[in-house]
This record gives sequence, structure tokens and C-alpha cells, in this order.
Amino acid sequence: MSFVHLHTHSEYSLLDGANKLEPLVDRIAELGMPAMALTDHGNLHGAWRFYKLARARGIRPIIGCEAYVAFGDRRVKERPHDAPSDYHHLILLARNLAGYHNLVQLVSIGHSEGFYRRPRIDKEVLADHADGLICLSACMSSELSQYLILEQYERAKSSAGWYAQTFGDDAYWLEIQDHGIPGQEQVRGGIVQLAEELGLPLVATNDAHYLRREDADAHDILLCIGMGKDRDDPKRLRFHGQESYVKTLEEMQAIFTDHPDAVANTLKIAELCDVEVEEKVYLPKFPRRYESESEDDFLRELAERGALERYGDPLPDEVRERLTYELDVITKLGYAGYFLIVWDFIRAAREADIPVGPGRGSAAASLVAYSLRITDIDPLQFGLIFERFLNPSRISMPDIDVDFCYERRNEVIEYVRGKY
Repeated sequence: MSFVHLHTHSEYSLLDGANKLEPLVDRIAELGMPAMALTDHGNLHGAWRFYKLARARGIRPIIGCEAYVAFGDRRVKERPHDAPSDYHHLILLARNLAGYHNLVQLVSIGHSEGFYRRPRIDKEVLADHADGLICLSACMSSELSQYLILEQYERAKSSAGWYAQTFGDDAYWLEIQDHGIPGQEQVRGGIVQLAEELGLPLVATNDAHYLRREDADAHDILLCIGMGKDRDDPKRLRFHGQESYVKTLEEMQAIFTDHPDAVANTLKIAELCDVEVEEKVYLPKFPRRYESESEDDFLRELAERGALERYGDPLPDEVRERLTYELDVITKLGYAGYFLIVWDFIRAAREADIPVGPGRGSAAASLVAYSLRITDIDPLQFGLIFERFLNPSRISMPDIDVDFCYERRNEVIEYVRGKY
């Protein structure tokens, strides 16, 4: 038997999580745990980095988020008169690729539509984006916990029923935790009762904000920095005890001796979550002049015309050979559109009398870039090697560094934003 951490914060829970991703993933591997969920507060900033680190260590990465959910409408700042607080916490885990896409949507909505002190979502958008997600009821700041602390059991029951119906079978789990926090035992008792009455499964988690028990002090200082408070301020937020660390299987089993199924259920949830994310750059399409025109053909036409302007007609053999080679590589790798887009916004900048730099970095080694007037440095004159910029045997996204007038470069950014 093993255990999987499903409620874990990293450095991307800004000024609240003290776990750096590399040591965190290393610790999970050291403990022999087969998977781990990253559930930072209100964001997915660390998701891709975590995904790659975990895969490299043979750990199944579970992409998640501890969302902030408004008790009322996400777009309204004032909370409903009967709400216990402004918002509550909810754990969301991507079960599959559709769930990952929905998670991205929810986080974006929280920041773009619901931001008031925190990036908040609400039940309306949760219902719209529940597909492919697994939902855990969360910590002492959850909706259920807040109702149970206030001894409003029926409201907690109604809320749990809504989540169970919204997310469906095997997708809503009631979290139980034990950090020795005052009131947590009361909450756990209520959660267990809800599980029995509603037929919902329990899952044991530890709200891990730092790596080891001895890191509690450092985490406390981090909280002070985040709040701008002194450590001896009696009114500041502080974590109770030293229990919010990455615990071992044995520690979790010792804590939940009366609910071994809740510990085992972490593995069941991990097995339900299987997200394969493709590493791919999606470029906007360059607008075509007519329907049958391809980006490759238009790039060849522009590069040929530009080379003739640079070197004269007919083109010297050396220029013709290098131009053909570069165009073959660029089109074969599918980067014609990228060159056209860069050509377009540099052309637009010059037409608007915005100063443009002559080019720097490896892009200066491209004759195509020189022909398109993306750069103003002749790579043949200076013996610059194209493969330093774009190597067909080691495919990576080309990177064209462009300098614009500091005072007007925002005009170029707005041009790109508006057109693409």
C-alpha cells in the first residue's frame, strides 16, 4: 500500500507555499509515492514545470488547483448576507485532458471575471466546466467546513449534495484532515457523517505547505513577509502547529487509524487522473492574400524579392544556394508563418516610423531574415552559420530577438495583439 498527496502547495502559492518544486518532487520520489497532485492557490503557474519534473522522476503528475469560490456571484464584490465569509476553498484535479482544459478555463475566469482580493470563481462556472474534473471538498476554509464550524449541518449537507450531483460518480470526494487545528475534530466528525448519509467517499489529505516539520518556522516567516506583519503580531494569520508538511505513508496511517479507507482512496483518485499534455507551440495563422496561397509560397516569394534587392539580379550563386537551403529548412519545420508574422510587424513598425534595431542574437545568421529586412546584418559577409539559429537535426522553436524604440514599442505590441 502507498499514499498520494492530493493537497499540496508549492512556491507558486505565492508567499504562502514554501515548497520549491524540485525538492518537493524529489521528496515524493524518495518516499516511493507513485503520484502527486499540485494544488496551488488560485493558479496553475507551476503546472507545466511540475508536470515535466514529475514525469522525469517516474511520478504521475496530477494537475490541480485549490480554487477560491465565491459564496455568491463571482462578479459581485459584496458577499451574500447569509454567507459565512467572502469565499471558500475547493480542490479541483484534472482527470483527463478535457478536465485540464476546463481547469485552465476556470482559473482564467477567476482572474479575468471574479478577481476581488482573490481570483474567485462561482458555482455557475463550476457547473459549466465540471467535465473531466475531480473535486475534493478541501480544508478548514472549505464551504462544508465553514458551515460545520457554525453548526449549520443542513447547509453543509445541501452543499455536498450539489457538488456530488454536479461532478458525478467518482468525481466528488470528502476530504478529512488532521493538523491539530482547533475545530478540526468537529469538522472531521461532520464530514464523516455527511459521507455516511450521502454515500460519498472519504479521502485523507495533508495540507502540505512546506517540506518537512522543521521547515515550519521558515514558512511562518514567509507568511509574515506576505502580509507585511511582524512575527509577534497577535492578530496576524498563522498556521497552527507544525503539521502542514509532506507526510509519509506511515504518518498518514497513524493519524487516520479509524479511516484506513480514506488513506487508500488517495491511490484510487491518482489512478483516475491521467493527463497527457503535448509540448507544442501553437502559432497564429498569417493572413493569406488569396485562398489557394500557402505560407511557404508567400515566404519564398518575399525572400526572393528581398534577396534581389539586397544582392542584385541575378543573385550570386552563393546567395542562391544559401537562400534555397534556409527556405527548405524553414518550410520543412513548419516555421514559414512565424517568419511572416515577424516580417509583418517589423514592416508595420518601420511604416509608422518606429525605430527598429538591426538585429541581434542567432537570428542574425539567417539570410532569409536579412532578405526580409528582419535584420540588417549580412550573414554571408560575416561568415555567420545558419544552424546556430535553426538546426534541422535539433529542432527547437526559432527565436528572433527584435529591438524597438523604448518609447513606442507598445504600439508594436498592440499591432500584434490586434491583428493576431
